[in-house]
Amino acid sequence: MKKTIKWGIIGLGKIANKFATDLATIEHAELYAVASRNKENAVSFAQKYSAKKAFDSYQDLVKDDEVDAVYIATPHSFHKEHAVLCMKHKKAVLCEKPFAMNLHQVEEMIAVAKENDVLLMEALWTYFLPHYQYVLDVFKSEKYGKLLQLEADFGFQAVYDLESRLLKKEIGGGSLLDIGIYPIFAALSTLGMPKSIDANAVFFETGADSECHMVFKYHNAKAILKSTLLEDTPTEAIFTFEDAIVKINTMFYQPSTVSIFNNGEEEIIDFGYSTIGYNFETLHFNELLRLEKKESPIMTFDFSKKIINTLDKVREVIGLTY
Repeated sequence: MKKTIKWGIIGLGKIANKFATDLATIEHAELYAVASRNKENAVSFAQKYSAKKAFDSYQDLVKDDEVDAVYIATPHSFHKEHAVLCMKHKKAVLCEKPFAMNLHQVEEMIAVAKENDVLLMEALWTYFLPHYQYVLDVFKSEKYGKLLQLEADFGFQAVYDLESRLLKKEIGGGSLLDIGIYPIFAALSTLGMPKSIDANAVFFETGADSECHMVFKYHNAKAILKSTLLEDTPTEAIFTFEDAIVKINTMFYQPSTVSIFNNGEEEIIDFGYSTIGYNFETLHFNELLRLEKKESPIMTFDFSKKIINTLDKVREVIGLTY
């Protein structure tokens, strides 16, 4: 009989709602406890998703012996603090991307995970989606030859509100950490670490980046990447191989379709998604926990370090500091 994984959620915003919605579709997993600094929010969220416990303190949640794993959905700048809190109480941690604010923080989180012998994984859900795994298989098999170029963008028109999380530089707001991580992930998961990075950015008056353009150069390929909070963009990932073009259609980072352009014809592959898509990473994490693994073989510590290291390098090029 499979062990039922009892989940806790810290931070009850938009993304936590999506996670909780998909958690309900998974067998042998339950939302057991939620925590918000606001008791009313915690109670309301718990009622909505049938969680047994609602806390107005993160400390109280991690002290509950029934909690097996904690999903951290607080703003970026709190990820390290909250992950460390959970791990020191021997809780497995699935922490939203970006893992933390910089490489130093990520290395500290990994060290704490090892010290406490607990499972830690960055919740970069796109990696686990079937359509993305399909494209990775196409890439690795060289079915259409080598990858020559990647173009990936992520953009939407954000509401111009200086109090919005997205515009607050001090909590990691701006386009790069919030959505630029997805085009960067697409490049790193296929082409690897670039030989050089060119980048330029536009900034809000808060100091957070409103738009970032990047070019990653490789030995025989390049990646043209963009993140913006100023306009709605196609939000596609276009992989140009020697013999075909493979395109993840709009909203490439979430459940989507894949188009293959080959010999003048387009083939569209539909993956028949029936969820928001957070269930795939959660199923993987639950299985790791049952097997008493401490690190994902897919979302490895090394890969998380490569992502944050690349984000740090882009920030250096565009002159963005937190």
